[in-house]
Amino acid sequence: MLESLYAGSIEDAAKRAEQVSLNDIERMALAAKPPLDALEAFAPAKHIKVLAEVKRASPSRGQMAEISDPANLAEVYAQNGASGISVLTEERKFKGSLHDLDAVRHRVEVPLLRKDFIANEYQILEARAHGADIILLIVAGLPPKRLIELQHFTEELNMLPFLETHSEDEAKFAIDTGAQFIGVNARDLSTFETDRNLFGKLVELFPANVIKVAESAVRSADDVRHYRQAGADVVLVGEALVTNDAAKLLAEFTAI
Repeated sequence: MLESLYAGSIEDAAKRAEQVSLNDIERMALAAKPPLDALEAFAPAKHIKVLAEVKRASPSRGQMAEISDPANLAEVYAQNGASGISVLTEERKFKGSLHDLDAVRHRVEVPLLRKDFIANEYQILEARAHGADIILLIVAGLPPKRLIELQHFTEELNMLPFLETHSEDEAKFAIDTGAQFIGVNARDLSTFETDRNLFGKLVELFPANVIKVAESAVRSADDVRHYRQAGADVVLVGEALVTNDAAKLLAEFTAI
């Protein structure tokens, strides 16, 4: 599944590159307003921080929410305590787009993560041109050398690379790259099942200077509390927010 998701995103980016050349997207990226300081926004604090996601669908859950106005949803997130917003831009399975990223960027002033299957510099430049401050790099999805190249390219644009891991080996690799913003995703990429305890099994590996993000299996305040007690600085939440009263849930989550 992961391989096909990457293949689709790369193909879609290549089609966009036929309309907006690499040179043009680079000029747009360099002319964009400077990235926000995401490390500061997500720095460990008394209460857990929330990276709230604009998410219509997923391969594991199918359609979850219509979200006709992603900017309005993002505004609800920002006004109710989200420290940053993740915007799905993958078109095929998640039904997102760069238009969503544009809309959200124009409405809110918190750091934005472009969440997609990023595999090349063009996609990173696109993200910067459309207002993203953070780039998702999935350790399981890229050869180690290539991931490090893209991590460095992201940093050269003054953006924050967010390395997502799913195992002890991946977590150790992410740490060794010097990444400061690392996630542990509870979802098994093969079975789509979740293990809420995976974060707690891996968190001791992370040095103190790394901001630790718990991903997936966040459905309620009890789940957020579980992750916080295990040592999470941040939780990434999508499905729970788009299928419930986002303002109410964020008030509960950010109090933990």
